[in-house]
Amino acid sequence: MDGGAGRESEHLADASRLALALLTRRERSRDELIRALIARGTSPDDAETVVAQLSERGWQDDDRFAGALARTRAAAGYGPERIRYELSRHGIDELASADALASCEADWRTRAEALLARRYRADALVDPAVRAKAIAFLVRRGFDLQTARAAIADVMQSDSD
Repeated sequence: MDGGAGRESEHLADASRLALALLTRRERSRDELIRALIARGTSPDDAETVVAQLSERGWQDDDRFAGALARTRAAAGYGPERIRYELSRHGIDELASADALASCEADWRTRAEALLARRYRADALVDPAVRAKAIAFLVRRGFDLQTARAAIADVMQSDSD
């Protein structure tokens, strides 16, 4: 009698329990969940199988993960370029990233202005060196150069009103 099929089924059950435990803690992308299972000793084939089953059941969903990550990062003050980069690092494709960013319903320029207002006094932005630092700060946070410049102009304009 061959016990190989029983062991294989047991390995899949163990991997499934582990995957569910990981998903219970927080949403994870398909790629991230597969990597986590492999790192914990699951074979690559078993990890793929288990994650496919969880996806079919709706317990793992890349679109849901992408939306949650995008909204969390946007609320934390990150811009769309940074969020798009993080999503790509989790194996999320460009179309799903665009949908996730749209789900934020964010006015990125207003968010950049709010970040500036917390970090810089409007009168300090008159100094070109401070303005350059403010632009660099916004770009590091994931806002494009055009949005950063517009946000600075708006903050400076609102101060002169």
